[in-house]
Amino acid sequence: MWKRSGLASALWFLIVPMTFAQDASKILAMEKIWNQAELNNDAKALQLILAEDFIMTVGDGYTLNKKDMLDSVRDKTYKPTLLQSEGMHVRMHGTAAVVTGEYHEKGTDKGKPFDRRGRFTDTWMYLDNRWQCVASHFSVKP
Repeated sequence: MWKRSGLASALWFLIVPMTFAQDASKILAMEKIWNQAELNNDAKALQLILAEDFIMTVGDGYTLNKKDMLDSVRDKTYKPTLLQSEGMHVRMHGTAAVVTGEYHEKGTDKGKPFDRRGRFTDTWMYLDNRWQCVASHFSVKP
């Protein structure tokens, strides 16, 4: 009996880290898809990534819900030419994950050029059999 429970414990420790690594890879891939969705004004792709109760806090303190975020991606007056995330780290916490990293975005917004760099934190949860972003926060470097 002891041998079986010992084997089960050993298998658990082997399986769980692989699952976390696979989930972390999926989440990083979705972060990249998010950037591509914004670059291509693809609200449909973003719709699948964001949870229904998604909330984003932007650099100036305002918040956007899922509808606001999708509307901003559909807005053709915002034209990013570069949207890149770097130095991303995923911290897994069961059915939740926190991604931190840096971003660089460049383009025009309502005809005015912008070039911003900053940091972000995205919180993901495993809901309805898939990973969804429930909250995001970013700050702009001065």
